[in-house]
Amino acid sequence: MIACFVTGTDTGIGKTHASVTLLHALRAAGHLAVGMKPVASGSEWRNDHWHNDDVAQLRAASAVTVPQAQTCPFLLRTPASPHLAAAIEGARITREPIRAAFAALQAQAGAVVVEGVGGFCVPLDGAPRDQGGWDTADLAVMLGLPVVLVVGIRLGCISHALLTAEAVRARGLHLAGWIANRIDPGMPLADENIDTLRAALGAPWLGTLPWQLAPAEAASQLALAPLLAACHAAGNGIAA
Repeated sequence: MIACFVTGTDTGIGKTHASVTLLHALRAAGHLAVGMKPVASGSEWRNDHWHNDDVAQLRAASAVTVPQAQTCPFLLRTPASPHLAAAIEGARITREPIRAAFAALQAQAGAVVVEGVGGFCVPLDGAPRDQGGWDTADLAVMLGLPVVLVVGIRLGCISHALLTAEAVRARGLHLAGWIANRIDPGMPLADENIDTLRAALGAPWLGTLPWQLAPAEAASQLALAPLLAACHAAGNGIAA
């Protein structure tokens, strides 16, 4: 079974773009791949259902068609941090629906790409931890999957990437690789920043996604071998 958890150095750095590109790369390599975003905030009513662009992109890139509730068990309307959006909407983000949706996807596909929300430590429930409070880092630990870090290549990305990698490892998770995403086409010394990260992150560089290249075309830029090896070593996930 192939499955990974995609996180990012921040919100707005292209996790969905990278996740969709990974789906295309896995499919091109012959894997029946499906995307999942357990929690998404910010949606609108469209064509008789709640629509979120990230969720829609993952579904469009997947090799199998599944109910939207399996792709995204917690689809929130308010464009805010998930714990705030859930509170506004009278909801609470809990673990069991996510576990069940992930298991359902595993049963239908040979590869699952799970995209987080925001950065690595975004609150999912603002309650104290001893009263059920948890965040996206806890979600990654619960799924027990190797982590792929998406680094938006812009000013400040080196510190953000190193801090996120440190947080991933502090939770006992395996950083299986990282993807550089060129989100600022005018950034000075972008290649030098990527080279610095390649030397400093201590994890395989899976590739660089060029500025505004469509995922289906960018898929060839990714090296899957290190990720596949980490997935096979990790097993089926769901560690806690």
